[in-house]
Amino acid sequence: MDAYFWIILVVGLVSTVLCLGAGILKKAPNDVTLLSVVAVEVALVVYLVGSIVRVIAGEPIAGEAWEFWGYMATAMLLPPAAIYWAILERTRWSNFVLAAVGVTALVMAARMNQIWY
Repeated sequence: MDAYFWIILVVGLVSTVLCLGAGILKKAPNDVTLLSVVAVEVALVVYLVGSIVRVIAGEPIAGEAWEFWGYMATAMLLPPAAIYWAILERTRWSNFVLAAVGVTALVMAARMNQIWY
């Protein structure tokens, strides 16, 4: 497991806990929950930039490159989609959608790590 995975692990779990807590407390999406999902996106951008640098530096992807980049693209599309959802539907249920982003990003980062090594 590389540092990128651990960053997404921490940020994703913190975001999930915050969003689940807000949903359980029956609160609408707020700055804290939305910004926690933005933090997941920032962590994924760091992962993306790091991966591009590693490929340019000559470090090969052990698995299928298309699969790695597909996971990366999908993971990066989830936070903006969830934020869009939460802005349109300002109910407590949107916090559960936001909570799913952190866990999903974590699982996808774990899979990307497997593909890379």
